[in-house]
Amino acid sequence: MREESGVGSVVVVREFDPKRDCLGVEMVERRCEVGPTGKMSLYTDLMGDPICRVRHSPAFLMLVAEVGVDKEIVGVIRGCIKTVTCGKKLPRIGKKGSQNVVAHPIYTKLAYLLGLRVSPSHRRMGIGLKLVSLMENWFRQNGAEYSYMATEKGNEASLKLFTERCGYTKFRTPSILVQPVFAHRVKIPNRVTIFRLSALDSVTLYSRRFSTTEFFPRDIDSILHNKLNLGTFLAVPAGTYKPNSWPGSNRFLSDPPESWAVLSIWNSKEVFRLEVRGAPLLRKWLARTSRAVDRLLPWLRIPSVPEVFRPFGLHFMYGLGGEGPDSVSLTRALCSHAHNVARTGGCGVVATEVACSDPLRLGIPHWKRLSCAEDLWCVKRLGEDYSDGSVGDWTKSVPGPSIFVDPREF
Repeated sequence: MREESGVGSVVVVREFDPKRDCLGVEMVERRCEVGPTGKMSLYTDLMGDPICRVRHSPAFLMLVAEVGVDKEIVGVIRGCIKTVTCGKKLPRIGKKGSQNVVAHPIYTKLAYLLGLRVSPSHRRMGIGLKLVSLMENWFRQNGAEYSYMATEKGNEASLKLFTERCGYTKFRTPSILVQPVFAHRVKIPNRVTIFRLSALDSVTLYSRRFSTTEFFPRDIDSILHNKLNLGTFLAVPAGTYKPNSWPGSNRFLSDPPESWAVLSIWNSKEVFRLEVRGAPLLRKWLARTSRAVDRLLPWLRIPSVPEVFRPFGLHFMYGLGGEGPDSVSLTRALCSHAHNVARTGGCGVVATEVACSDPLRLGIPHWKRLSCAEDLWCVKRLGEDYSDGSVGDWTKSVPGPSIFVDPREF
C-alpha cells in the first residue's frame, strides 16, 4: 500500500519481512526510546527478533512503513488477535433458587495494538495514523470485534493519536507493579505452604475459577503449556495439606480451604531485555555498591538496587487470584517465591499488572519509583458485537474488581 505524505515523498506500508527488515526495525526502536525519567530513558532490546512480542499469540501481524528510494524503515506496528472474556451471564434460576449458581463467560474476539513506533524525523506526517488504520483493517478482516492498546497516562502524543484521531476511548487503568530482584533470597514464612501445579492442573484451576474474569483468554491452555511459562504456584496456610500431597485442582476446588492464593510466572527474559540509559555516574555507582554489599552480607537483607543500567530481563507474574481473609498475605508469599525464581534466573526485576481495585494488590511488593500507578488501556469497537451472549457495547461497561493480563502482551 502506498500513501503520499505531506512533504511529497511516498510512504509504503507493508508486512514485516524477517529476512530483510530486522536491522531497519531495530534502528527505529533505538530512535524511539521510551519511558523518560529526567535525562534517563528505557530501551527495549527485542534480542534480534522484532516480532517476538506477538509471536506466541493465536494470530498476529507486523507492519512496517518505509520511505524513499533507499526504502528506509521509519515506522512499525504490531498487532494480535485472541478470544477473551468480556462479561458473564447467569443461568435462569427456578422459583426455589439455587445455592450453586455458576456464571458462564461471555467471549468476544479482541485485537491488541502494540509497539507503534515512528522515527522522530518522520513524525507529523500521518505515518502513525496510516499504520493504525491498516492494522485495524486486518483486525476486521479476521473477525475482531474490539481493539485495544495500552500506553502511559502521561503519553500525550499517543493519547491524542488514538483518542482524537482513531476513535479510541479510555477504558481501564490498571497498575504496573515492579519489584527489584535483590542479591539475597527473600524469606518465605513458615506458616505458608506453596505447591507447584502441573500445566494440566493449572488449566483446570484457571478455567473453572477465573474464566469469567475480564480479559481472560479462551486459549489459556496454550499459555500455560508454553515453554515461556515457568509454572503456576498456589499458596495455602501451612498444615492445610500434608507436604507433597497436592490433591489436584478438581478436589481442591470442590472443597477449597478458607484462604488460598495463586499466580503464574512468565519468562519475559527470553523475549526481550530492558536497559535504563542516561543515568548519572553517581547513581550507577550507588546501585553497584548496594548490590556488592548485599552479596557479601546477604543476612542483612539489604534492598539493593537492581542492575538496570545494563541489559536486564524480567519475569512477569500473571493470573493472580485467591480467596479468604489470608489471601493478601498468601499473595505476598507467592511474590517472594517469584522473586527467588527470578533471582535464580538472573533477572533484574519482577513485574505484574493488576486492576487498581484488586484487593490482592495490597500483597504485591513493589517500588514506586519503578512502578506505574495508572497504566491506561484504550478500546475501540470495530464492528457489531458477535460475542457469545449479549453484553451490549463492552466499551461502556463498568470495570470489575480484577482483570486477567495476558503475559504474551506485556
